[in-house]
Amino acid sequence: MGKRPHVVIIGAGFGGVAAAKKLAKKNVDVTIIDRTNYHLFQPLLYQVSTSVLSTDDISYPIRAMFRDYKNVELFMAKAQEIDGKRKVVITNHGEVAYDYLIVAAGATNNFFGMENVEKYAYGMKSIPEALHIRNHVLHMFERANKQIDNEEVRRKMLTFICVGGGPTGVEEAGAIAELVAIQRKEYPNLNFDEVSIKLIEGTDKVLPMMPPKLIKHTIDVLESKGVEVMLNTQVADCDADGLYLKDGRYIPSRTVIWAAGVKANKVASTIGTECDRAGRVVVEPTLQVPGYPEIFAIGDNAHFMTESGRPLATVAPVAMQEAWCAVENILSLINGSSSLKKFEYVDHGAMATIGRCQAVVNWGFLKIGGFVAWVIWMFLHLLRLEGAHADITVGTKWFWNFVSGTRLGRIITNIKLEDEDENMDAAKA
Repeated sequence: MGKRPHVVIIGAGFGGVAAAKKLAKKNVDVTIIDRTNYHLFQPLLYQVSTSVLSTDDISYPIRAMFRDYKNVELFMAKAQEIDGKRKVVITNHGEVAYDYLIVAAGATNNFFGMENVEKYAYGMKSIPEALHIRNHVLHMFERANKQIDNEEVRRKMLTFICVGGGPTGVEEAGAIAELVAIQRKEYPNLNFDEVSIKLIEGTDKVLPMMPPKLIKHTIDVLESKGVEVMLNTQVADCDADGLYLKDGRYIPSRTVIWAAGVKANKVASTIGTECDRAGRVVVEPTLQVPGYPEIFAIGDNAHFMTESGRPLATVAPVAMQEAWCAVENILSLINGSSSLKKFEYVDHGAMATIGRCQAVVNWGFLKIGGFVAWVIWMFLHLLRLEGAHADITVGTKWFWNFVSGTRLGRIITNIKLEDEDENMDAAKA
């Protein structure tokens, strides 16, 4: 019996996991290369950063996901380079050979070449980044509470800026506003009139995938929560104490959260074929990489041109549908067929939450905002989470947050160990 074809998948995001699930019952060997051992549900990262959920609520072990499929293996490593001529993926833990390769390595923050923004702003594409934001925001309240006689410093600490008017920026700004409302009850010595939350967007609208009515609803809800929405506002630079705008203004702030753009993981560009400005590989209609028929790029790593002349958005539904198409084409190649499927994206609409009891949904004829949209948003996100544990715990936490408005995840976890050691020594003495 001959050796089974080896399919390597770089990345365990939505596209990578969708591809692996499709291949799990097939007569192939599958290796997932990922630098972590878990699949991350990125759409809910903002809830970790604002103390609604915990890290294990939105992540699921890859090995547990595929424990019933003996043909799927995890190679926990960082993919560094793709050598298409030798058909190997080079990682920090050695090389992995492949017969077919799916590049689904995800995306990183795009700071558009602004080095100081990259240095001082807070990205939110991973669990460590979300935890960093959570710890930092909670620290700001604690530190501001100690600045009894320095209003300027307090205001700087209590000014929170979200850059980017897409779903991540909108959801983060709304969640911070609700976190502030909770903190208000617990800091009797702070003047919460000094708190400022700003959402900065470089174009003339937030949530561009929404119709004008829902865009207006989104802005109205954010403003009712105390968020200042600043449209047609471009960022020029950043430092440790604030944000510089292109119109010359300077906003003092210790917290700039960057949600203004993404770029493909740099491993995609190492194939050596044409990439767009965001580092995405310009793929053929079959999702194959030009010159390398055994390599497929999907999701955040693929620049797939639509009939409208614009590439598809880097969102989970696109990545999953591309994964299914890529797997179908790989199986066709394995079976010796030269007739491959051209990818066609079926747009099921878009949605975004603006906070507790508020969301917007744009699905064909269904264009609604408010409580019903929020219930739909919650239900569909619960369906897409991995594992019954996540469904139960996240659903419970959302229900408790809805009933009580509290957030029990406001735990600062990055206290320096030296301080803990000093406290332990003092206790022993």
